[in-house]
Amino acid sequence: MLLMTQSDGELDSLVRKRIRALRVAQGWSLEELASRANVSQSTLSRIENGQRRLALDQLVTLARALDTSLDQLVETATDDVVTSPMIDGAHGLMRWPIKAEPGMTVVRQRMTEPPPANPARMRAHPGREWLVVLSGTAVLLLGNRRLRVETNQAAEFPTMLPHAIGAEGGPCEILGIFDRDARRSHQERSPAPDAAH
Repeated sequence: MLLMTQSDGELDSLVRKRIRALRVAQGWSLEELASRANVSQSTLSRIENGQRRLALDQLVTLARALDTSLDQLVETATDDVVTSPMIDGAHGLMRWPIKAEPGMTVVRQRMTEPPPANPARMRAHPGREWLVVLSGTAVLLLGNRRLRVETNQAAEFPTMLPHAIGAEGGPCEILGIFDRDARRSHQERSPAPDAAH
């Protein structure tokens, strides 16, 4: 007989609540999720209400039907929810790794210089970047295009296009999300302060 510890009971309860919350967030009835997961509506109801034992094969099927992974469905809260940035004062950067997505990094940077005038200083590398302008106006050079990105506007682009970013009309501050390839390129060729990446 399998004995369940208190923490197992808490995880069991969390998974059941998560299944229900994900179903409700999708706007699905019990019947709709049951159909998508190929289980009976009464079985799904008993799973959500704690009246039926959670079986691994059903959790895999439910996770797939809810467009998530088994790992995410059974993930427990960690103690290290709040993290402090790694500060790179030489380049005016703050970096936060995204624990749930190894290789992803969030970067906050203040820029005062315009993007480089010399196209040879634009970079291209594998990956994708996403950025939002927190304050001021940024200029994104992307291939042959020159794009103004205002406060609260975001830009997302494949980094195989030659690109650079800088400020326009005064300082600007950006928050960017870099995937593993984009981050690696920026670390290998660390920019001068206010240069575009």
